[in-house]
Amino acid sequence: MLDSQIISMLAKETWITIYMTLSSTALAYLIGLPMGIALVLTAKDGLKPHPFIYKVLDFVANIVRSVPFIILLIMLIPFTKLIVGKSYGPTATIVPLTIAAAPFIARLVESSLLEVDKGVIEAAQSMGAGTWHIVWKVLIAEARVSLIVNATIALATILGYSAMSGAVGGGGLGDVAIRYGYHRYQVDMMMITVVLLVLLVQIMQFAGTTISKVVDKRNR
Repeated sequence: MLDSQIISMLAKETWITIYMTLSSTALAYLIGLPMGIALVLTAKDGLKPHPFIYKVLDFVANIVRSVPFIILLIMLIPFTKLIVGKSYGPTATIVPLTIAAAPFIARLVESSLLEVDKGVIEAAQSMGAGTWHIVWKVLIAEARVSLIVNATIALATILGYSAMSGAVGGGGLGDVAIRYGYHRYQVDMMMITVVLLVLLVQIMQFAGTTISKVVDKRNR
């Protein structure tokens, strides 16, 4: 069953899955990282309390995260088509993946930053450090290990989302699993795609854990 054509197809779809996952994660962090920082800053006990901004960001994060990805994927088809010119394929899938992942990442960032000892923040304030100096030199610096660990979680989650996109022609291993495993009842192909997805998650997990340990040692 695993002839050269099938192996070539699996290799191609694996790279497509990696492309979708890494691209959408990078774009989602461009939205989610500032959003997470803003949630921390504008919270009731934050550096710049602002109830209105916090409630808006909190509401948006909760609403988007509450919608199952497969439904969000379908809802965003017109918007995706407007952005990239089509509603199917790997590049088109990056749009809903980014939108779905950004609030999730914002919550992960918020969680990491809230772990920072408030005594360190207060010490920086007493020395006259400004808000953005505290954000970059204290909050992010102190929370970097947690941020890396949570980035690994985000990658694994987005990888799972990318597999779901196969249901609407998103491409990647999820598309292979649905086309061969579901529509053609080829259980062996389904199992192979599952194994490949698990391997990708394990590789990402190993890389994230290794990097976090290296960063943590430098912090000691």
